[in-house]
Amino acid sequence: QVRLAESGGGLVQPGGSLRLSCAASGSIFSINRMGWYRQAPGEERELVADITNSGSTNYADSVKGRFTISIDNAKNTVYLQMNSLKPEDTAVYYCKLGWTAMWTRVYREAWGQGTLVTVSS
Repeated sequence: QVRLAESGGGLVQPGGSLRLSCAASGSIFSINRMGWYRQAPGEERELVADITNSGSTNYADSVKGRFTISIDNAKNTVYLQMNSLKPEDTAVYYCKLGWTAMWTRVYREAWGQGTLVTVSS
């Protein structure tokens, strides 16, 4: 079993900053990639940013230059630093983990429960 513990969401004014964290624990042989997705009401879930265990990153165009994703391999934790937040960034943010299972060496994926980010004055 693998558990994802997300934290850091909340209410922030436009132009403000938030930092999301997602810590993975359980029967993990290795983490292949971790990422953040978001889903606004009535919208599809979309990629915000993801990162491989070697540090290669991928960002949605809408967040480039404002958001930074990073990973602490020793802690199995991914972070999303969000700066210059806009009302359109309001959404539930979900952590996604891609990992190789400890005993089977099979690649698997899992989602966190989501954390709400609200950008409003």
